[in-house]
Amino acid sequence: MTPGCSMLSTDAESMPSKPDYAPRDACWREDAEALAAIRRRVFIEEQGVPEALEWDGLDEHARHVLAETPDGRAIGCARLLDDGHIGRMAVLPEWRGLGVGGVLLRRLLERAAEAGLPRCWLDAQTHATGFYRRFGFHEEGEEFLDAGIPHRRMRHDPTRS
Repeated sequence: MTPGCSMLSTDAESMPSKPDYAPRDACWREDAEALAAIRRRVFIEEQGVPEALEWDGLDEHARHVLAETPDGRAIGCARLLDDGHIGRMAVLPEWRGLGVGGVLLRRLLERAAEAGLPRCWLDAQTHATGFYRRFGFHEEGEEFLDAGIPHRRMRHDPTRS
């Protein structure tokens, strides 16, 4: 199940005064450089996640989404696994608070619905649970540490009222 495929760099200096970006479906085979660059910057460099934990071998079989500027610069990414697990959601620091994460998450929820997945789940960093709640996710279970960072399991069930 390799999703539709179709490069990029990041340069905060040329960010427009009115942010302009769009999501697109991506695949690891063609977009690994861009996807990995965002995740390396956010998870490994900024948050201190060990490389061995970040590169889990699941990317080649995941559906990926990239947010890009009109000139093709990657500014955010996320992935969806076959079991409905949403993860590796990252937005470059200079693009946070501008709706990029919401655009990525909506796109993955659309892809999950198209794939016939009955529900999605994710392990949210606890500081981000409010963000995911706005998209219909709800917490399950207790807080736990993943790569030394507090997380909560969250589920999105479209049939839940």
